[in-house]
Amino acid sequence: MFNYNDIKPLLFKLEAENAHNIIEKILHYGADNLSFITNRYIDKNFVIDKSLTQNLFNKKFLNPIGIGAGFDKNATMLNGLRALGFGYSEIGTVTPKAQVGNQKPRLFRHIDESSLQNAMGFNNDGAFAIERRLNKIKLFSTPLGINIGKNKLTPDEYAIEDYIFLIKTFEHIADYLVINISSPNTPNLRDLQNEKFIEELFTKSKSLTSKPILLKIAPDIKPDIAISLCKSAVENGAGGIIATNTTIDYTLVKSPKNIGGISGEALKDKSEAIFKQIAQELYNKTTLISVGGISSANDAYKRIKLGASLIQIYSSLIFKGPSLIKDINTDLVQLIKNDGYTNISQVVGKDISNG
Repeated sequence: MFNYNDIKPLLFKLEAENAHNIIEKILHYGADNLSFITNRYIDKNFVIDKSLTQNLFNKKFLNPIGIGAGFDKNATMLNGLRALGFGYSEIGTVTPKAQVGNQKPRLFRHIDESSLQNAMGFNNDGAFAIERRLNKIKLFSTPLGINIGKNKLTPDEYAIEDYIFLIKTFEHIADYLVINISSPNTPNLRDLQNEKFIEELFTKSKSLTSKPILLKIAPDIKPDIAISLCKSAVENGAGGIIATNTTIDYTLVKSPKNIGGISGEALKDKSEAIFKQIAQELYNKTTLISVGGISSANDAYKRIKLGASLIQIYSSLIFKGPSLIKDINTDLVQLIKNDGYTNISQVVGKDISNG
């Protein structure tokens, strides 16, 4: 429909959040109001190949590439994201009450490192508004994850009540839910990354829904602690692990801000390393999703061989444009074929299996 490289210089002249808002409007109004264009774009860009198809969470995923949480916070872009070729979407982070998030500016580009730094602070329309929006969406049909978090003003001792409320609100809509206690942008949120809270939350969640509830982990905690927390979550009913969220290791970029978390190419090695260690412990025991610095089919394929059934991207979409989704999926088909496999599920964890 357009060449992203033609408009990228114009978008990058804008503040990052303003550029994102423009893209949101295009993906929302274009997809929802010009369905004939959307359908043509889906036909052109959505890669469907039997080698990429998997059944996970009792849903069919036509390809393994999803949009990571934080891009579509309010479920306004689902049809547009499907049209771009994403095999699934994860919206949010959604909180019980609407909140405006942190002070602007709060989203920054590190162009030399192909990375972003965000201090958004769970800005979203709130659970009720987003639930109503999801119930009204027409056409959207790929699997949906909903990333949930506590409100900024909710004390930690009452945080579990926020998560329970959100699970009850969205369990009839979501194909999976994600517990976000790893964002660096809500004060003290990462303090909830402890076994006591995780055990209580997932134990209670099992009685509320049969839908899978996943834990998203930060890249900045020590690997042995990360593994222990993930194992505790799985033992108490978690349906999967997402690794990783953004990092507060500001040494990864040349000119960091002193707020927020860094995503994108700068996060790649750190995210991959902790994912690999988690996967060594939990592969074949739960579903693993890898996110952080993935910008090519080779990146994705490496994480898949390390144990990831699904992949998420975000920052690389900003720097490389929407053709990236088709490129990754098309190249994955060839990589799978070149290695003598017929389906991606045969590749998942192959490097672990080979020791």
